[in-house]
Amino acid sequence: MATSELIEALQALAHERKIDEFYLIERLEASLAKSYQHILNLEWDARVTIDRQTGHIYVYELVPVGDPDPETGEFTEFEERDVTPNDVSRIAAQNAKSVIASIVREAGRQSIFEEFSGRVGDLVTGTVLQGTPDFTIIKIREGVEAELPHYDARKYPGERNERPNGERYKHNQRLKVLIIAVRDPNSDEPKTRGDQARPSIIVSRTHPDLIRRLFEIEVPEIYDGLVEVKSIAREPGARSKIAVYSREQNLDPVGACVGPKGSRVRMVVEELRNERVDVIQWDDNPAKYVANALSPARVTRVSVDEANHYATVIVTDDQLSLAIGKEGQNARLAARLTGWHIDIKSASFAGEPLDENILIDEDDDKTEVDAACAYVSVDGVRCRNHARPGSKYCGIHASLEVSL
Repeated sequence: MATSELIEALQALAHERKIDEFYLIERLEASLAKSYQHILNLEWDARVTIDRQTGHIYVYELVPVGDPDPETGEFTEFEERDVTPNDVSRIAAQNAKSVIASIVREAGRQSIFEEFSGRVGDLVTGTVLQGTPDFTIIKIREGVEAELPHYDARKYPGERNERPNGERYKHNQRLKVLIIAVRDPNSDEPKTRGDQARPSIIVSRTHPDLIRRLFEIEVPEIYDGLVEVKSIAREPGARSKIAVYSREQNLDPVGACVGPKGSRVRMVVEELRNERVDVIQWDDNPAKYVANALSPARVTRVSVDEANHYATVIVTDDQLSLAIGKEGQNARLAARLTGWHIDIKSASFAGEPLDENILIDEDDDKTEVDAACAYVSVDGVRCRNHARPGSKYCGIHASLEVSL
């Protein structure tokens, strides 16, 4: 490649990729300097200059002059000795290919960072391109790929695992994933394994906000802000709890999220590969909130200690195992959801009378509340919603109480 042709090619590439032309040439000069120092076996460092007009390339050896700095031991003055070889253009062309490829790759990663760094927390749909034991590559759109990591934490403690247990993906399978991070190519933070070869975008299937975004898609009331998601507790691949609150007095938030015959929550469960999702009603009364969070178990009494954020829950003997859940899962998720430490006791152990109703204790003020809506359809199916405070019915069926 002639020197003038090299400059023309660099100018064309800079214009096409929207890269600064002078930055491109400076990177090429720095790369050539290292190459010529090795090729010419120079004793001292080399400097390369490329004439911006003609494209002629000049190679100089930086020979130290005078004595080194007594403190640092480094030379501060140099004499440039021209060591330009005859085949300078051929060597420059070979280096230009690798330098250009590196710059183009960096420019692409910077472009992706600028586009997606503001979209952390967004739900996107992608197609599985390939999988390895450590991560899955997902195509978000043409030219943009994301990484779903699922590293073994025992082998790579510094890596992420964003895949729920039991999930496996096939080629061309479509997935909804949550963007949780975008790698900054100019960051000074320590690089991860193979960082330069891995996609800039990191996505997750285990993050709690994935459920929030899925409900926003399926439940218009959440998207419009009529129903608010207050809290989410999740054990990915197994079970989740989501607490919702209605800003409209006559709107039942649980019923809105469950949907007609469970259609809305069913779509979320299907996308989560049959992960169980419990939708419960948030309440500003912590005792009622804790009782709701332990659903589907029916709670007899809740006593709260505001100072220590501690809740003692009394359930009937037949509800104890349901309240605790398999391997403590239900109680564990309820504690995460509410942020309260929950101690569950059976009525017989605590010496409490058996009662079918919930008795909420807060500062010795006891309020009797039925746990579930009393409405039964003509088909004999009981409503799954929680009853509103002081009523036997949920918000949807509250009008029945007036007619009765």
